[in-house]
Amino acid sequence: MRTAFAISALAATAAAHATFQELWVAGADEESTCARLPGNNNPVTSVSTNDIRCNAGSKAAASKCNVAAGDTVTVEMHQQPGERDCSKEALGGNHFGPVMVYLSKVDDAATADGSSSWFKIFESGYDSATDTWGNDLLNKNCGKQDVKIPSDIAPGDYLLRAETIALHTASQAGGAQFYMTCYQLTVTGGGSANPTGVKFPGAYSANDPGIKVDIWGNGFSEYTIPGPAVYSG
Repeated sequence: MRTAFAISALAATAAAHATFQELWVAGADEESTCARLPGNNNPVTSVSTNDIRCNAGSKAAASKCNVAAGDTVTVEMHQQPGERDCSKEALGGNHFGPVMVYLSKVDDAATADGSSSWFKIFESGYDSATDTWGNDLLNKNCGKQDVKIPSDIAPGDYLLRAETIALHTASQAGGAQFYMTCYQLTVTGGGSANPTGVKFPGAYSANDPGIKVDIWGNGFSEYTIPGPAVYSG
């Protein structure tokens, strides 16, 4: 709980927006070549529109990133387009919240619209023992978060959806801010698993306990990450 920051967080509501922009594959910097960058760094605030899939105004990326099943990819977030300044927070302004990553199997990652099913492969929520949020870790690591691609999924094209939710004004309906970017992947190797998933919109409700939540209140000590459980394959 961070009551001391509550007033400054409200003052920073319109500041410190950000975007997941770059992707690393097995330690190699692919920059933004396979990222469907949104039209700006503003958040999505409604869970019921198609913008919740891959953000507003996003367009097909220049290419697809090749990833071997079982490899680690690293998503990278910064506040301004093209910015990779590690001296600045990835998502500032006390925009505390979780980080989640999803995959969706598609026929062609360059043309898929995100309407297919998504399964979660990573999540980082709130650690009450250290008062640390998932996106605190982004800020401490120059905007980067490592994510392992499941080793048993079927080869082919996928969309990877990286997301953080800013909860600084989430005590009111529609106050949560969703920041997400989809990356176009071609997965090689792997097995035959095709995990069941959820649809966007539909996976989240505006009244979910991890979306409408007062993180500043004296009674706050636990946080429920929205969406399905992480695929354990």
